[in-house]
Amino acid sequence: MTKSDLIEKVSSMVTAFSRKDIEIIIDTLFESMTESLVKGGKVEIRGFGSFKIKKRDGRQGRNPKSGENIFIDAKKVPFFK
Repeated sequence: MTKSDLIEKVSSMVTAFSRKDIEIIIDTLFESMTESLVKGGKVEIRGFGSFKIKKRDGRQGRNPKSGENIFIDAKKVPFFK
């Protein structure tokens, strides 16, 4: 499901708000979740799951095109449970 599919689904179920209002609400929700994760927080939606940031260590990898060994830097990635 894409964000526009979600907006369409919600707007068909909730007639009290315009489609534009629902789009603003969903954008605000996703922005708030993103901000919380960027700050190192956790987002928990009861009955659905939780999001948190996990740190991946650097590692050796391989360029699939050239076959050359490369080092992949450590990074932080979102994780859903």
